[in-house]
Formats: sequence, structure tokens, C-alpha cells
Amino acid sequence: MKAFDESYCLDAFRRLLAVDSTTGQYEEIQKLLCAMLDELEVPYTLVHKGGVIAELGGEGDALAITAHLDDIGLMVRHLNADGTLNVCPVGGLYPFYCMGENVRVHTREGKVFTGTVCRTPNSVHVTEEELRVTPPDYRTNVCVVLDEDVKSAADTRALGVETGDVIALEPRFQLSNGYLKSHFVDDKACAAVLLTLIRALRESGETPRRKVYAYFAMYEEIGHGTTWLPADVRDILAVDIAPTGPDQNSDEHKVSIFAKDSRFPYHWGMTSELREAAIAAGVDYVMDIFTPHYGTDCDGSVLAGYDVRHAAIGPGTANSHGYERTHLDGLRSTYELLAAYLAR
Repeated sequence: MKAFDESYCLDAFRRLLAVDSTTGQYEEIQKLLCAMLDELEVPYTLVHKGGVIAELGGEGDALAITAHLDDIGLMVRHLNADGTLNVCPVGGLYPFYCMGENVRVHTREGKVFTGTVCRTPNSVHVTEEELRVTPPDYRTNVCVVLDEDVKSAADTRALGVETGDVIALEPRFQLSNGYLKSHFVDDKACAAVLLTLIRALRESGETPRRKVYAYFAMYEEIGHGTTWLPADVRDILAVDIAPTGPDQNSDEHKVSIFAKDSRFPYHWGMTSELREAAIAAGVDYVMDIFTPHYGTDCDGSVLAGYDVRHAAIGPGTANSHGYERTHLDGLRSTYELLAAYLAR
């Protein structure tokens, strides 16, 4: 298979980042993904609840490789008396990771308003002690301030903003010295790697040695992205971030093979196959375990009762669920392991 196309992967990542896709708001990102697959002349089907399954060819018991396109974000819980928005998280977005971030509020009528996530009160010059001592909490002292001249809940409601509207963070993508910094490296960077693999297969004319699906899921961040699978799937491989931190082996320059997450161990046989493929191909990899707050979409497939083997791999990524960072080396190694595994 062709070598990793860094330029295409970065372009795909930027295109995916440009579309807000807080979990539940999948329509626009799904349209973009379908357009990208059309460019590659790859057949696909749509999942009824949201999601895209591309067919990469091959015969026999199918392997589903999954990466997700939903992002963590916020939702309007209610309108505060002063016109600001009381919010709640969608997925694991902690308040300390979004303070001061610019956001876009998407209403059900299709309007988009900009704003900022703020503390209340919000001036260190006026309420230093409260800001310094009291931790941020969505329920009591965190809100979204709209970039609109509103002074009351009625003013905000008149704009068309209401409970249940979706709030997306600005990704703030930067590339510096090979490091990708952005919100939503989890998991749009991995989706870009999977698209790069699909492009390489199409351009080389290669057919996988077994039937392969590329499953772009839309609900991973809340646990049910791939809880439905095509009937012929026998193995599922999640491509997701490998969080770095104390006691972790994961490295931003390497691909991690997941041995276990917070739910249970990954399939011993399939994980061993990935390790063997990495060694044979000279891929820069590590084995790692992720507890106590981590899982991937293939966990949901197992819990849904599918008789499948499951495994997961992904680039080492710092600051998970915050302003995340990985390196092009990690994306390259993830691509190389995918290519090596498909060549088995």
C-alpha cells in the first residue's frame, strides 16, 4: 500500500474540523463525509440514526474499522434571567476545559450565534477571591455569554435561542513543528487517517484480503456509536485517541495498541494479531491500558450482544477532551499499522 499521505490527511482533518458536530448534530458532518467518499468513488450506506458505512471490498467474514465524527460539546439547559445561557455537557466536556472558549450556538431553526463560555462572576478585578477559590460548575457559576445585545431571558428567546439548542466549541486548530493542536483531535484526526487509508486503497487498486467496512460513527461520545453492525461483521477495530499521562506508555509520536480500557480487556487474539503486524512491519508502537474513564465504540458493539472480536488502536494524544495535541508521527504510525493489519 502507498505510504502515508500527510498532505491529504491534514486536508481531510481541516475539512472535518470546519463542520460543527456535537453529538446528536450529525447531519452536516455526514453530508461532508459522503461528499469526501464520493470524491474517492467509494460506495457507502447510511445508518438510519446517523452514521456512514463505506465498503472497501474484499470477501469473507467482515472487519469493521470504526472512527467517530461526533464531538463533545454543550447544550442549552435554560435561559438565565440576565440573558446568558445555563448549559450542560454533551459527552465528557468538563467546565475547566472550556472556560474562555469561543462557541457557536445552533438553534433548531438553523440560526447560528457566537458567544463565549464564561465564569459568573467573571472579572478577576472585581471578584478575585470567588474566582480563585470556587471551582467552575455548569450548574452554578458557568454560562455562555452571547455576542448579542441581550439583557434578559426574553431578549435571548426573541433571537430564537431555546432549551435544547446545541453549542459547539471553536476547534482552534494549529500545526506547529509536526504537532497538531486542536479541540476534537478525538476523533476527527483518526477519521482523517481512515480516509487516508481508503484513498490509498483506491489509488493503488488493492483489494483487502477480507471484506472491510469503514464505519464512521456519530454517537461514540455518549456510548452508542456502533451498537448496530452489519450482519456479516466478525471483527471490529476502533481507531481512537490513546490518552497520554502518568503511568501511560502512549506517546504522541507512536501508535498505541489497547490492551484494556475501563470496561474490560480487548480481545486477546485480535490484539495479538495487531501486535504481530506492527512488529513485522516495523511500526513504531506501544501497548497500553486506559483506566478508569475510557472506552471506545467497539465496547458498545460487544455490550450490544454482537459475537465479534474487538480491538482498538490510535495515536498518543495529550490533554484528552480538552485542547488536545498529537503529532504527525502518531498519525503516520496509526496509518502504517492499519495498512499492515489489512495486508495480513
